[in-house]
Formats: sequence, structure tokens, C-alpha cells
Amino acid sequence: MDQEERTRRAAQARSKAEELAGKGVTGVAVTWVDTSGITRVKAVPLARLPHAAAWGIGASPVFDAFLLDDSIVQGRFAGGPVGDLRLHPDLDRLAPLTALPGWAWAPADRFDQGGRPHPLDARHLLRREVRRLAADGFTVRAAFEVEWAASVGEGDDFTPACAGPAYGMTRLTERADYLRDIMEAVTAAGVTVVQIHPEYAAGQYEISVDVDTPVGAADTAVLVRETIRAVSLNHGLRSSFSPKVLAGGVGNGGHVHVSLWRDDVNLMSGGQGPYGLTSEGEAFTAGVLSHLPALLAVGAPSVASYLRLVPSHWAGAFACWGLENREAALRFVTGAAGERHHAANLEVKCFDQAANPYLALAALLATAHDGLTTGATLPPPVDADPATLDGPAPLPSSLEEALPPFTADPVLARAFGEAVIDTIATVRRGEIALFAGATPEEIAARIRWRH
Repeated sequence: MDQEERTRRAAQARSKAEELAGKGVTGVAVTWVDTSGITRVKAVPLARLPHAAAWGIGASPVFDAFLLDDSIVQGRFAGGPVGDLRLHPDLDRLAPLTALPGWAWAPADRFDQGGRPHPLDARHLLRREVRRLAADGFTVRAAFEVEWAASVGEGDDFTPACAGPAYGMTRLTERADYLRDIMEAVTAAGVTVVQIHPEYAAGQYEISVDVDTPVGAADTAVLVRETIRAVSLNHGLRSSFSPKVLAGGVGNGGHVHVSLWRDDVNLMSGGQGPYGLTSEGEAFTAGVLSHLPALLAVGAPSVASYLRLVPSHWAGAFACWGLENREAALRFVTGAAGERHHAANLEVKCFDQAANPYLALAALLATAHDGLTTGATLPPPVDADPATLDGPAPLPSSLEEALPPFTADPVLARAFGEAVIDTIATVRRGEIALFAGATPEEIAARIRWRH
């Protein structure tokens, strides 16, 4: 980052600060997501925003080696007390947090002291994968679904905030003010809400937002979750985004929707392949499918993830794909007749919200790009619950099982580099050790309020 760029950022920040001051904002929360999927923050007074934009906010690189309980593991490339980074807020995503009066938010890009991108910065990794696809003429549109469970009271036990039936109008009626405030707060932050509804598990809801660029989609996932968390507290509730809130219940997914485009044409539709896929759309999907076991260490990165990722629970526990098959890890969505040219997309169902959304999308795009490069093709789709069939292979059933395919995957190794692969593996092994011997009930209770 040269002096000209620093000057440009400072000027942009002064303009933004004047606008935010008129809205009563006095502080800016600058966030990044660590390897364990926890959103961390440094905040500055609004008057300090121009300096932060130009020169960054100091933060230790040790957060790359944090576990979800805030203990620290030591890897070859992360975990020690030495070093410093600079957090530069992305002013293009700067938004007021209407659920937290006086506050605004911006995602951070992490740089070293010399102004170079931090090699372990997940936002930078995702941008790099976007650029690789763009060099071949492709763009990707993406969105995360956000599921959460709302609990009454301040204790660490979970008490569902609503009592109505799954997907029932009763649940909306019980918490109508709460859901309205979430919609309004998310919208005020500049995000388009597509839908909001009660989900299957006790106290569980889901919100869907409009598609964006991959980096924009990951930013939005962070912003939406933190907005929900704030609105929940304002209503005397606690919100959990954990993969497994209760050991015997249905967990929270973090489904990712992606579609491949070229020259504003959706390549997931209008082709001669299965269900209208173009050859490029098929190769994109096949690339993800062939790397699913390795992708789990990024997209289902917690010990608790595998309490959720079980057959016949609509979690996507099998390495297969199918048209509107909610038991397949990859659900192909065509959309309604008449809007398929816009709506057709791939839903990755096996991911959850313990994932760092930037890392998750970077890994997805890297494997999808490999499919495009090799001209990969899809196996036959699965049109039933794969648990009832002989063919589809189950995905890893534990974090221990997911690590070997991840560390051995050459595509992810090339995309991420040695430092990122080693750090992710070190953090995953740390979490495995942290929960060694714990029962599902103990795992769910200890992780419940961490995400």
C-alpha cells in the first residue's frame, strides 16, 4: 500500500465520517473472522476513522491460532506473541448498526506493517480466488443463509424463545416485533432481505438475503449475524448460531448459494446438461463435489459440526448432488419456470456457521475453478434420501476424519499456500484435543454461545 493509496483512503474516510456523524454515530467496530469462525473486533472513535483507514489499527497475528474458547495453539506460522498487523476498514462496506445506536461497522483487511496483505487474511484469499476466476472470464454470485436459535433469559442453558410448531405462523406471531426489528435493522444496514421465517428446531429462525459478490456475501454474513445478535439482546434474548444448540436437536446450518456467470449470463441455466446446466456450470459444480471431504475442514470446521452433519436430517451428510434434494450435500436449485436464467444456483448444504465465511467461499471457488480447468463432469444425480441407497458415499463423520483429506488436497494447497493449510490444520487439531472425551451434550453446551 503506497502513500497515494493511504491518502485516498483517509479522504474517503473523512467523507464517510461526516455522513455517519449526521446519523449519530460515534464509534466504528472493525471486524475480522478468525480460523475458528469467531468474529473478533477492534473499535475506534469516529474521529479516528481517517487515520485507521490510512494506517490501520494494530492487532496481533496470534488470533489466527485462537480456538473457540480463546485458548491459543502454536503452529509453524501462527500462535506466538511476536509481530503486529494493521486492520484497515473497508470503507465501501461501512454501515450503521441501527440495533447498536451510535455504532457503525466495517470489515477489516489485514496487512503487515509494510503495507502488504497478511498471508493468512481470509478476505484477501477470497479476493484472490475471485480474481483467478475473473481472469478466465467468470464471475460468481453468492449468498449465505443464516439460521439461528433464540433463547429466553441470560443463562447458559437454552430455553426456546417460541413454542409454536416448526415453520408455524404461531412462531412468527409470538416474536413478531423481534422479527420485524431484525428485518428493519438488516435493511437499514444496506442489505436486501429476501425472506425470514421460523425453522424446524425449537426457537429457530432463518433469514435469507440477496446475492452479492463472494466477498460481499461473506461480509454480509458477518453483518447479518451481528445485527441479529444485537436485536436479540435488545429483546431480552440470546441468539446462538452454533451448529448444534442442543445435542438431541436439529442444528443451525450455514448453507451457501453460488452461481457461475459470464458476460451477465447465468451458466447454471440454459445449457444442454442435466437440469439445464451449461458445460461450464456442470464443471463448476463437479469441482466442488469432487473435493467435498476436504472442504469440510473449512466449511464444517468444529467438533460440533459433526453432531449436526448426520443422515436424514436435511444436513447434506452424503457426497452427492441432486435436483432440489435437501439430503444431498449439493442441492441444485433451478428456480421457478420463467426466472431460471436468473435464479438457478448451487446450494452447499453441508456447511455451517462455525465456518469463517471468507475461508469457506475461497475454498469453494478454488475447487470449482479446478473443475472448470479440468472440464469435470457430474455423476448421475441422486433423487432420494442417499441414506436409503447403496451408492452415495457418506461424508466424514467427525472433524478427525475430515482433516486428512483437507491436508492432502493439492487444489486447496495451491490455492491457500502452506501457511494457511498448516494453521487451519493446527487449529482443527487443537479443537479436537479440546473436546476429547466430551459427550455430545457437553460439546453442545460448551460451544452453544461461542458462535
